[in-house]
Amino acid sequence: MRSPVVAVLSFILLSCAVGPDYERPTTTTPEAFRMAEKGEEATSIANLLWWELLQDEELQKLIRISLEENKDLKRAVATVEEFQARVFIARTDFVPQLNVSANAPSFGRKSNFLVPGFPNPFNYYLQGNLSWELDIWGRIRRSNEAARGDLLARDEGRRAVILQLVSGVAEAYFDLLQFDMQLDIARRTLKSWEESVRIAQARLRQGVTSRLDADQFEAERANAAARAAELERQMVQKENQLSVLLGRAPHQIPRGRSLTEQVMPPAVPPGLPSELLQRRPDIVQAEQGLAATTARIGMAKADRFPKLSITGLLGVASPHLSRLVANETEFGVAGPSLVGPLLNAQILGFQQEAVEAQARQAVAQYEQSILVAFREVEDALVAVRTAREQREAQVQQVEALRSALRLASLRYKGGLANYLDVLIAQRNLFEAELALTGTHRLHLVSIVQLYKALGGGWSPDMDARKDGTKG
Repeated sequence: MRSPVVAVLSFILLSCAVGPDYERPTTTTPEAFRMAEKGEEATSIANLLWWELLQDEELQKLIRISLEENKDLKRAVATVEEFQARVFIARTDFVPQLNVSANAPSFGRKSNFLVPGFPNPFNYYLQGNLSWELDIWGRIRRSNEAARGDLLARDEGRRAVILQLVSGVAEAYFDLLQFDMQLDIARRTLKSWEESVRIAQARLRQGVTSRLDADQFEAERANAAARAAELERQMVQKENQLSVLLGRAPHQIPRGRSLTEQVMPPAVPPGLPSELLQRRPDIVQAEQGLAATTARIGMAKADRFPKLSITGLLGVASPHLSRLVANETEFGVAGPSLVGPLLNAQILGFQQEAVEAQARQAVAQYEQSILVAFREVEDALVAVRTAREQREAQVQQVEALRSALRLASLRYKGGLANYLDVLIAQRNLFEAELALTGTHRLHLVSIVQLYKALGGGWSPDMDARKDGTKG
Protein backbone atom coordinates (compact mmCIF):
# COMPACT_ATOMS: atom_id res chain seq x y z
CA MET A 1 0.00 0.00 0.00
CA ARG A 2 1.38 3.35 -0.97
CA SER A 3 2.02 5.90 1.74
CA PRO A 4 -0.25 8.97 1.94
CA VAL A 5 2.61 11.25 0.89
CA VAL A 6 3.22 9.28 -2.30
CA ALA A 7 -0.49 9.30 -3.04
CA VAL A 8 -0.67 13.07 -2.56
CA LEU A 9 2.35 13.66 -4.79
CA SER A 10 0.89 11.42 -7.50
CA PHE A 11 -2.35 13.36 -7.34
CA ILE A 12 -0.53 16.69 -7.72
CA LEU A 13 1.50 15.47 -10.68
CA LEU A 14 -1.58 14.16 -12.44
CA SER A 15 -3.52 17.38 -11.86
CA CYS A 16 -3.47 19.95 -14.64
CA ALA A 17 -2.29 23.56 -14.47
CA VAL A 18 -4.97 26.01 -15.52
CA GLY A 19 -4.17 28.84 -17.90
CA PRO A 20 -2.46 28.90 -21.29
CA ASP A 21 0.94 27.32 -21.91
CA TYR A 22 3.44 29.72 -23.43
CA GLU A 23 4.04 29.57 -27.16
CA ARG A 24 6.23 31.97 -29.10
CA PRO A 25 4.09 34.37 -31.16
CA THR A 26 4.20 33.74 -34.87
CA THR A 27 6.39 36.31 -36.61
CA THR A 28 7.31 36.75 -40.25
CA THR A 29 10.97 37.39 -40.95
CA PRO A 30 12.42 38.16 -44.38
CA GLU A 31 14.76 35.68 -46.03
CA ALA A 32 17.58 38.23 -46.21
CA PHE A 33 18.32 41.76 -45.10
CA ARG A 34 17.32 44.34 -47.66
CA MET A 35 20.56 46.33 -47.51
CA ALA A 36 22.91 43.33 -47.28
CA GLU A 37 25.49 43.24 -50.02
CA LYS A 38 25.12 40.45 -52.53
CA GLY A 39 27.55 37.56 -52.52
CA GLU A 40 28.11 37.65 -48.75
CA GLU A 41 28.47 34.43 -46.82
CA ALA A 42 25.73 33.42 -44.41
CA THR A 43 28.08 33.51 -41.40
CA SER A 44 27.28 36.66 -39.47
CA ILE A 45 29.82 39.21 -38.32
CA ALA A 46 28.13 38.86 -34.93
CA ASN A 47 29.90 35.50 -34.54
CA LEU A 48 33.18 37.36 -34.10
CA LEU A 49 34.47 37.86 -30.59
CA TRP A 50 34.51 41.53 -29.69
CA TRP A 51 38.28 41.58 -29.18
CA GLU A 52 38.68 40.13 -32.69
CA LEU A 53 36.57 42.94 -34.12
CA LEU A 54 38.08 45.77 -32.06
CA GLN A 55 41.83 45.23 -32.27
CA ASP A 56 43.04 48.47 -30.71
CA GLU A 57 44.76 47.35 -27.49
CA GLU A 58 43.95 50.55 -25.61
CA LEU A 59 40.31 50.22 -26.58
CA GLN A 60 40.29 46.63 -25.37
CA LYS A 61 41.67 47.76 -22.01
CA LEU A 62 38.96 50.39 -21.70
CA ILE A 63 36.26 47.84 -22.51
CA ARG A 64 37.51 45.45 -19.84
CA ILE A 65 37.61 48.23 -17.27
CA SER A 66 34.01 49.15 -18.11
CA LEU A 67 32.90 45.51 -17.78
CA GLU A 68 34.35 45.45 -14.28
CA GLU A 69 33.57 48.94 -12.98
CA ASN A 70 30.51 50.31 -14.79
CA LYS A 71 27.74 51.08 -12.30
CA ASP A 72 24.82 50.32 -14.61
CA LEU A 73 26.25 46.86 -15.25
CA LYS A 74 26.75 46.26 -11.53
CA ARG A 75 23.13 47.20 -10.96
CA ALA A 76 22.02 44.83 -13.72
CA VAL A 77 24.06 42.00 -12.19
CA ALA A 78 22.54 42.69 -8.77
CA THR A 79 19.08 42.62 -10.34
CA VAL A 80 19.78 39.16 -11.76
CA GLU A 81 20.90 37.99 -8.32
CA GLU A 82 17.69 39.37 -6.83
CA PHE A 83 15.52 37.39 -9.23
CA GLN A 84 17.61 34.28 -8.70
CA ALA A 85 16.64 34.51 -5.05
CA ARG A 86 13.00 35.02 -6.07
CA VAL A 87 13.13 31.77 -8.07
CA PHE A 88 14.31 29.92 -4.95
CA ILE A 89 11.51 31.55 -2.96
CA ALA A 90 8.94 30.40 -5.52
CA ARG A 91 10.27 26.84 -5.34
CA THR A 92 9.70 26.70 -1.58
CA ASP A 93 5.94 26.87 -2.20
CA PHE A 94 6.10 23.22 -3.27
CA VAL A 95 7.20 22.06 0.20
CA PRO A 96 5.36 22.30 3.53
CA GLN A 97 5.74 25.49 5.53
CA LEU A 98 6.46 25.13 9.24
CA ASN A 99 6.37 27.98 11.76
CA VAL A 100 7.33 27.68 15.40
CA SER A 101 6.14 29.85 18.27
CA ALA A 102 6.90 29.69 21.99
CA ASN A 103 5.68 31.44 25.13
CA ALA A 104 7.44 31.51 28.47
CA PRO A 105 6.02 34.31 30.71
CA SER A 106 8.17 35.24 33.65
CA PHE A 107 6.45 38.33 35.07
CA GLY A 108 2.92 39.26 36.03
CA ARG A 109 0.12 37.60 37.90
CA LYS A 110 -1.37 34.42 36.53
CA SER A 111 -5.13 34.22 36.26
CA ASN A 112 -7.10 31.19 37.38
CA PHE A 113 -9.69 31.84 34.67
CA LEU A 114 -9.60 29.01 32.12
CA VAL A 115 -11.83 28.48 29.11
CA PRO A 116 -12.27 24.80 28.17
CA GLY A 117 -10.48 24.07 24.92
CA PHE A 118 -8.29 27.18 25.08
CA PRO A 119 -4.89 27.38 26.77
CA ASN A 120 -4.24 29.92 29.45
CA PRO A 121 -2.28 32.86 27.97
CA PHE A 122 0.20 32.38 30.80
CA ASN A 123 0.85 28.73 29.93
CA TYR A 124 4.34 27.72 28.91
CA TYR A 125 4.14 26.24 25.45
CA LEU A 126 6.06 25.38 22.29
CA GLN A 127 3.92 25.14 19.16
CA GLY A 128 4.57 24.31 15.53
CA ASN A 129 2.15 25.24 12.72
CA LEU A 130 2.29 23.20 9.53
CA SER A 131 0.75 24.26 6.21
CA TRP A 132 1.13 22.54 2.84
CA GLU A 133 -0.84 23.75 -0.16
CA LEU A 134 -1.67 21.02 -2.68
CA ASP A 135 -1.03 22.46 -6.14
CA ILE A 136 -4.20 21.05 -7.70
CA TRP A 137 -4.81 23.90 -10.15
CA GLY A 138 -1.16 24.55 -10.92
CA ARG A 139 -0.93 27.94 -9.20
CA ILE A 140 2.47 27.17 -7.70
CA ARG A 141 3.73 25.69 -10.94
CA ARG A 142 2.66 28.78 -12.84
CA SER A 143 4.27 30.92 -10.15
CA ASN A 144 7.56 29.10 -10.72
CA GLU A 145 7.21 29.53 -14.49
CA ALA A 146 6.67 33.26 -14.00
CA ALA A 147 9.67 33.49 -11.67
CA ARG A 148 11.89 31.70 -14.19
CA GLY A 149 10.66 33.98 -16.97
CA ASP A 150 11.41 37.06 -14.88
CA LEU A 151 14.88 35.75 -14.10
CA LEU A 152 15.70 35.00 -17.74
CA ALA A 153 14.35 38.41 -18.78
CA ARG A 154 16.62 40.15 -16.26
CA ASP A 155 19.57 38.07 -17.37
CA GLU A 156 18.97 39.17 -20.96
CA GLY A 157 18.62 42.71 -19.66
CA ARG A 158 22.08 42.34 -18.14
CA ARG A 159 23.41 41.19 -21.51
CA ALA A 160 21.70 44.13 -23.18
CA VAL A 161 23.53 46.44 -20.78
CA ILE A 162 26.80 44.77 -21.78
CA LEU A 163 26.01 45.31 -25.46
CA GLN A 164 25.11 48.94 -24.87
CA LEU A 165 28.12 49.48 -22.63
CA VAL A 166 30.80 48.04 -24.91
CA SER A 167 29.37 49.67 -28.03
CA GLY A 168 29.15 52.95 -26.13
CA VAL A 169 32.80 52.71 -25.06
CA ALA A 170 33.90 51.92 -28.62
CA GLU A 171 31.87 54.76 -30.13
CA ALA A 172 33.08 57.27 -27.54
CA TYR A 173 36.66 56.13 -28.15
CA PHE A 174 36.28 56.64 -31.90
CA ASP A 175 34.78 60.06 -31.20
CA LEU A 176 37.90 60.92 -29.23
CA LEU A 177 40.13 59.81 -32.09
CA GLN A 178 38.07 61.94 -34.46
CA PHE A 179 38.46 65.00 -32.23
CA ASP A 180 42.20 64.33 -32.01
CA MET A 181 42.53 64.35 -35.79
CA GLN A 182 40.26 67.34 -36.25
CA LEU A 183 42.10 69.30 -33.57
CA ASP A 184 45.38 68.52 -35.29
CA ILE A 185 43.92 69.70 -38.61
CA ALA A 186 42.58 72.88 -37.00
CA ARG A 187 45.92 73.69 -35.41
CA ARG A 188 47.79 72.96 -38.64
CA THR A 189 45.34 75.11 -40.57
CA LEU A 190 45.69 77.84 -37.95
CA LYS A 191 49.44 77.94 -38.52
CA SER A 192 48.85 78.14 -42.26
CA TRP A 193 46.44 81.04 -41.82
CA GLU A 194 48.93 82.79 -39.53
CA GLU A 195 51.50 82.51 -42.32
CA SER A 196 48.95 83.90 -44.78
CA VAL A 197 48.19 86.78 -42.43
CA ARG A 198 51.89 87.52 -42.09
CA ILE A 199 52.29 87.61 -45.89
CA ALA A 200 49.18 89.75 -46.30
CA GLN A 201 50.40 92.24 -43.69
CA ALA A 202 53.78 92.47 -45.45
CA ARG A 203 52.09 93.00 -48.82
CA LEU A 204 49.82 95.60 -47.20
CA ARG A 205 52.81 97.56 -45.92
CA GLN A 206 54.32 97.39 -49.40
CA GLY A 207 51.09 98.64 -50.90
CA VAL A 208 50.70 95.54 -53.01
CA THR A 209 47.42 94.48 -51.43
CA SER A 210 44.52 96.21 -49.73
CA ARG A 211 43.32 96.29 -46.13
CA LEU A 212 40.34 94.21 -47.24
CA ASP A 213 42.59 91.32 -48.25
CA ALA A 214 44.48 91.42 -44.92
CA ASP A 215 41.22 91.55 -42.92
CA GLN A 216 39.85 88.53 -44.81
CA PHE A 217 42.92 86.47 -43.98
CA GLU A 218 42.71 87.59 -40.34
CA ALA A 219 39.05 86.55 -40.19
CA GLU A 220 39.83 83.07 -41.50
CA ARG A 221 42.67 82.75 -38.98
CA ALA A 222 40.28 83.66 -36.16
CA ASN A 223 37.76 81.12 -37.47
CA ALA A 224 40.39 78.34 -37.34
CA ALA A 225 41.34 79.38 -33.80
CA ALA A 226 37.69 79.25 -32.73
CA ARG A 227 37.24 75.80 -34.27
CA ALA A 228 40.34 74.54 -32.45
CA ALA A 229 38.95 75.77 -29.12
CA GLU A 230 35.60 74.17 -29.86
CA LEU A 231 37.21 70.82 -30.71
CA GLU A 232 39.30 70.92 -27.55
CA ARG A 233 36.14 71.47 -25.49
CA GLN A 234 34.35 68.59 -27.22
CA MET A 235 37.34 66.30 -26.69
CA VAL A 236 37.47 66.94 -22.94
CA GLN A 237 33.70 66.48 -22.60
CA LYS A 238 33.91 63.20 -24.51
CA GLU A 239 36.68 62.04 -22.14
CA ASN A 240 34.39 62.86 -19.23
CA GLN A 241 31.56 60.89 -20.81
CA LEU A 242 33.81 57.91 -21.42
CA SER A 243 35.09 58.10 -17.85
CA VAL A 244 31.54 57.63 -16.56
CA LEU A 245 31.16 54.53 -18.74
CA LEU A 246 34.36 53.23 -17.17
CA GLY A 247 32.86 53.78 -13.71
CA ARG A 248 35.52 56.32 -12.77
CA ALA A 249 35.84 60.03 -12.12
CA PRO A 250 36.61 62.20 -15.18
CA HIS A 251 40.20 61.75 -16.26
CA GLN A 252 42.35 61.77 -19.38
CA ILE A 253 41.76 58.77 -21.63
CA PRO A 254 44.80 57.06 -23.18
CA ARG A 255 44.80 56.53 -26.95
CA GLY A 256 46.14 53.70 -29.03
CA ARG A 257 45.97 53.62 -32.80
CA SER A 258 44.85 56.69 -34.69
CA LEU A 259 41.47 56.87 -36.39
CA THR A 260 42.86 55.91 -39.79
CA GLU A 261 44.91 53.02 -38.35
CA GLN A 262 41.93 51.16 -36.91
CA VAL A 263 41.61 47.64 -38.34
CA MET A 264 38.14 46.53 -39.33
CA PRO A 265 36.98 43.53 -41.38
CA PRO A 266 36.66 44.39 -45.08
CA ALA A 267 33.35 42.51 -45.31
CA VAL A 268 30.59 42.68 -42.71
CA PRO A 269 27.98 40.00 -43.56
CA PRO A 270 24.92 40.27 -41.32
CA GLY A 271 23.89 36.59 -41.53
CA LEU A 272 20.28 35.40 -41.56
CA PRO A 273 17.44 37.59 -40.27
CA SER A 274 15.99 34.69 -38.26
CA GLU A 275 19.13 34.69 -36.10
CA LEU A 276 18.02 37.96 -34.52
CA LEU A 277 15.22 36.20 -32.64
CA GLN A 278 17.74 34.13 -30.69
CA ARG A 279 20.68 36.54 -30.57
CA ARG A 280 19.30 40.00 -29.77
CA PRO A 281 19.04 40.35 -25.97
CA ASP A 282 16.20 42.86 -26.11
CA ILE A 283 14.11 40.47 -28.22
CA VAL A 284 14.82 37.52 -25.93
CA GLN A 285 14.13 39.74 -22.91
CA ALA A 286 10.75 40.74 -24.34
CA GLU A 287 9.94 37.10 -25.09
CA GLN A 288 10.81 35.96 -21.56
CA GLY A 289 8.70 38.79 -20.17
CA LEU A 290 5.82 37.52 -22.30
CA ALA A 291 6.37 33.99 -21.01
CA ALA A 292 6.26 35.23 -17.41
CA THR A 293 3.07 37.20 -18.04
CA THR A 294 1.47 34.17 -19.70
CA ALA A 295 2.23 32.11 -16.60
CA ARG A 296 0.61 34.77 -14.42
CA ILE A 297 -2.63 34.28 -16.33
CA GLY A 298 -2.64 30.72 -14.98
CA MET A 299 -1.93 32.05 -11.50
CA ALA A 300 -4.87 34.46 -11.75
CA LYS A 301 -7.17 31.67 -12.94
CA ALA A 302 -6.01 29.33 -10.17
CA ASP A 303 -6.77 32.00 -7.56
CA ARG A 304 -10.44 31.78 -8.56
CA PHE A 305 -10.60 28.12 -7.48
CA PRO A 306 -10.57 26.78 -3.90
CA LYS A 307 -7.18 26.08 -2.37
CA LEU A 308 -6.73 22.69 -0.71
CA SER A 309 -4.08 22.54 1.98
CA ILE A 310 -2.96 20.17 4.69
CA THR A 311 -2.61 22.00 8.00
CA GLY A 312 -1.38 20.76 11.29
CA LEU A 313 -0.68 21.84 14.83
CA LEU A 314 1.92 20.14 16.99
CA GLY A 315 3.42 21.18 20.33
CA VAL A 316 3.71 20.91 24.07
CA ALA A 317 2.17 23.14 26.76
CA SER A 318 2.05 23.32 30.53
CA PRO A 319 1.13 25.83 33.22
CA HIS A 320 4.39 24.86 34.94
CA LEU A 321 7.72 25.09 33.25
CA SER A 322 8.94 21.97 35.08
CA ARG A 323 6.19 19.90 33.43
CA LEU A 324 6.71 21.23 29.89
CA VAL A 325 8.32 18.04 28.67
CA ALA A 326 5.89 15.63 30.36
CA ASN A 327 3.98 13.29 28.06
CA GLU A 328 0.56 14.52 29.15
CA THR A 329 1.41 18.03 27.90
CA GLU A 330 1.82 17.04 24.22
CA PHE A 331 -0.84 17.95 21.67
CA GLY A 332 -1.18 17.72 17.89
CA VAL A 333 -3.83 17.83 15.18
CA ALA A 334 -3.72 17.65 11.38
CA GLY A 335 -6.20 17.64 8.53
CA PRO A 336 -7.29 19.13 5.23
CA SER A 337 -8.15 22.80 4.82
CA LEU A 338 -10.26 24.21 2.00
CA VAL A 339 -10.29 27.95 1.28
CA GLY A 340 -12.18 29.47 -1.61
CA PRO A 341 -13.15 32.95 -2.81
CA LEU A 342 -16.70 34.08 -2.14
CA LEU A 343 -17.34 37.80 -1.91
CA ASN A 344 -14.12 38.63 -3.73
CA ALA A 345 -14.78 36.29 -6.68
CA GLN A 346 -15.65 39.18 -8.98
CA ILE A 347 -12.47 41.02 -8.01
CA LEU A 348 -10.43 37.94 -8.92
CA GLY A 349 -12.17 37.89 -12.29
CA PHE A 350 -11.09 41.46 -12.94
CA GLN A 351 -7.59 40.52 -11.79
CA GLN A 352 -7.48 37.82 -14.47
CA GLU A 353 -8.64 40.30 -17.10
CA ALA A 354 -5.91 42.70 -16.02
CA VAL A 355 -3.22 40.02 -16.38
CA GLU A 356 -4.58 39.01 -19.79
CA ALA A 357 -4.34 42.66 -20.85
CA GLN A 358 -0.74 42.71 -19.62
CA ALA A 359 -0.06 39.67 -21.79
CA ARG A 360 -1.39 41.49 -24.83
CA GLN A 361 0.89 44.40 -23.98
CA ALA A 362 3.83 41.98 -23.74
CA VAL A 363 2.97 40.55 -27.18
CA ALA A 364 2.95 44.04 -28.68
CA GLN A 365 6.26 44.86 -27.00
CA TYR A 366 7.81 41.63 -28.33
CA GLU A 367 6.65 42.36 -31.86
CA GLN A 368 7.82 45.97 -31.58
CA SER A 369 11.27 44.86 -30.41
CA ILE A 370 11.57 42.68 -33.54
CA LEU A 371 10.63 45.59 -35.81
CA VAL A 372 13.12 47.89 -34.07
CA ALA A 373 15.84 45.22 -34.38
CA PHE A 374 15.34 44.88 -38.15
CA ARG A 375 15.31 48.65 -38.56
CA GLU A 376 18.57 49.05 -36.63
CA VAL A 377 20.27 46.32 -38.67
CA GLU A 378 19.12 47.83 -41.96
CA ASP A 379 20.19 51.32 -40.83
CA ALA A 380 23.62 50.02 -39.86
CA LEU A 381 24.03 48.08 -43.11
CA VAL A 382 23.29 51.08 -45.29
CA ALA A 383 25.52 53.25 -43.09
CA VAL A 384 28.46 50.84 -43.47
CA ARG A 385 28.13 50.68 -47.24
CA THR A 386 27.53 54.38 -47.89
CA ALA A 387 30.15 55.53 -45.37
CA ARG A 388 32.77 53.48 -47.17
CA GLU A 389 31.78 54.97 -50.51
CA GLN A 390 31.60 58.46 -49.03
CA ARG A 391 35.06 58.12 -47.49
CA GLU A 392 36.61 57.04 -50.77
CA ALA A 393 35.09 60.06 -52.55
CA GLN A 394 36.19 62.47 -49.82
CA VAL A 395 39.75 61.15 -49.95
CA GLN A 396 39.87 62.11 -53.62
CA GLN A 397 38.33 65.48 -52.79
CA VAL A 398 40.95 66.25 -50.13
CA GLU A 399 43.81 65.30 -52.46
CA ALA A 400 42.44 67.58 -55.18
CA LEU A 401 41.94 70.49 -52.75
CA ARG A 402 45.47 70.13 -51.41
CA SER A 403 46.81 70.38 -54.93
CA ALA A 404 44.58 73.40 -55.61
CA LEU A 405 45.77 75.15 -52.43
CA ARG A 406 49.41 74.53 -53.27
CA LEU A 407 49.00 76.04 -56.74
CA ALA A 408 46.93 78.99 -55.46
CA SER A 409 49.54 79.78 -52.80
CA LEU A 410 52.37 79.72 -55.33
CA ARG A 411 50.43 81.97 -57.69
CA TYR A 412 49.54 84.37 -54.86
CA LYS A 413 53.11 84.62 -53.64
CA GLY A 414 54.23 85.21 -57.22
CA GLY A 415 51.66 87.91 -57.70
CA LEU A 416 49.79 85.95 -60.38
CA ALA A 417 46.58 85.45 -58.33
CA ASN A 418 44.61 87.46 -55.80
CA TYR A 419 43.88 86.64 -52.18
CA LEU A 420 40.43 85.23 -53.01
CA ASP A 421 41.84 82.15 -54.73
CA VAL A 422 44.00 81.27 -51.73
CA LEU A 423 41.22 82.02 -49.25
CA ILE A 424 38.68 79.80 -51.01
CA ALA A 425 41.17 76.95 -51.51
CA GLN A 426 42.32 77.03 -47.86
CA ARG A 427 38.76 77.21 -46.53
CA ASN A 428 37.56 74.36 -48.72
CA LEU A 429 40.49 72.15 -47.75
CA PHE A 430 39.92 72.83 -44.05
CA GLU A 431 36.26 71.84 -44.21
CA ALA A 432 36.98 68.83 -46.43
CA GLU A 433 39.63 67.47 -44.06
CA LEU A 434 37.30 67.85 -41.09
CA ALA A 435 34.53 66.10 -43.02
CA LEU A 436 36.87 63.26 -43.99
CA THR A 437 37.74 62.52 -40.37
CA GLY A 438 34.02 62.51 -39.57
CA THR A 439 33.43 59.96 -42.31
CA HIS A 440 36.29 57.80 -41.03
CA ARG A 441 34.63 57.83 -37.64
CA LEU A 442 31.19 57.16 -39.16
CA HIS A 443 32.48 54.08 -40.97
CA LEU A 444 33.98 52.62 -37.79
CA VAL A 445 30.94 53.44 -35.67
CA SER A 446 28.60 51.98 -38.31
CA ILE A 447 30.41 48.63 -38.08
CA VAL A 448 30.16 48.72 -34.29
CA GLN A 449 26.46 49.59 -34.49
CA LEU A 450 25.88 46.73 -36.92
CA TYR A 451 27.67 44.35 -34.59
CA LYS A 452 25.49 45.60 -31.73
CA ALA A 453 22.28 45.50 -33.81
CA LEU A 454 22.98 41.86 -34.69
CA GLY A 455 23.40 40.99 -31.00
CA GLY A 456 27.14 40.36 -31.33
CA GLY A 457 29.19 38.28 -28.97
CA TRP A 458 29.73 40.71 -26.12
CA SER A 459 29.13 38.44 -23.16
CA PRO A 460 31.10 37.45 -20.04
CA ASP A 461 31.25 33.89 -21.36
CA MET A 462 33.32 35.12 -24.29
CA ASP A 463 35.57 37.03 -21.92
CA ALA A 464 36.11 33.79 -20.04
CA ARG A 465 36.97 32.04 -23.29
CA LYS A 466 39.54 34.70 -24.09
CA ASP A 467 41.08 34.44 -20.63
CA GLY A 468 41.27 30.70 -21.05
CA THR A 469 42.89 30.80 -24.48
CA LYS A 470 45.31 33.63 -23.93
CA GLY A 471 47.53 34.25 -21.00
